[in-house]
Amino acid sequence: MTELRIRTKSKREMIDLTARVAEIVARAEVSEGLCSVYTPHATAAIVVNENDDPNVCVDVLDCLDRLVPAGVWRHDRVDGNAASHIQAAILGPGETIPVREGKLLLGTWQAIMLVELDGPRERRVVVTVR
Repeated sequence: MTELRIRTKSKREMIDLTARVAEIVARAEVSEGLCSVYTPHATAAIVVNENDDPNVCVDVLDCLDRLVPAGVWRHDRVDGNAASHIQAAILGPGETIPVREGKLLLGTWQAIMLVELDGPRERRVVVTVR
């Protein structure tokens, strides 16, 4: 198990972790198996999506804002980030990617992304290869 620490810079952003995770997989020397990427936070998520066109990340964040608007939830009375919690719950805290021949089995346009929904913060990402 390897833990990454990611310092986010914005309230909402998507950060490509693919190269870092691929390096961990290569060091694990697992020919075939699974790679789990997980973030132990209630206002962040891990997704697999395109990162070749940066507009995809902006579109995903814009879509989340339209689906789950800020400022209308009960939890907002506590600390004003209820939408971030709901959006993170929809996306989920982790992804599992197959490993074949010691490499992540991602599609041509797929990337592993940390989705920051309530930054800037320091986020932990746990990567396990088996």
